[in-house]
Amino acid sequence: MGAAYFYHLTRQPLEDTLPLLLGKARQAGWRVAVRGMSQARMEWLDEKLWQGADDGFLAHGLASAPHAEDQPILLTTQTDLPNGAVCLMAVDGAAVTPQEVTALSRVCILFDGNDDAALDEARRQWKALTDAGCAAQYWSEESGRWEMKAERLPPSP
Repeated sequence: MGAAYFYHLTRQPLEDTLPLLLGKARQAGWRVAVRGMSQARMEWLDEKLWQGADDGFLAHGLASAPHAEDQPILLTTQTDLPNGAVCLMAVDGAAVTPQEVTALSRVCILFDGNDDAALDEARRQWKALTDAGCAAQYWSEESGRWEMKAERLPPSP
């Protein structure tokens, strides 16, 4: 059973934080899907990932490109995960279901703490997922380093 990790971005933008989390997921041996709300935003993230440091190269591709199923990191707007991902990273308010949280090893929800609409959506997602019995952690970088600020464990059987 997996858990949802909420990352409240206040100091670093998505394009700086996402590669760090993707690197950790790949170090764990996980195939990853990054789910967003628009194809244009996924193409923008694709470009940012290609511009990353040479020593931190993250093999990835877009779901709209050939051989999507072969990508260790897949950028998508779809709900299906054709690359066999066991980790889902949702950005820009992309939907995550309780079934995905329990089926996958990890779900990460990254949201911009400087955007009121993004904060509201993250709060809605936290409530929906924890009310459905999903384990969840809330992480903040407000102090300058990542700290877990809240945790919900699933109800005991």
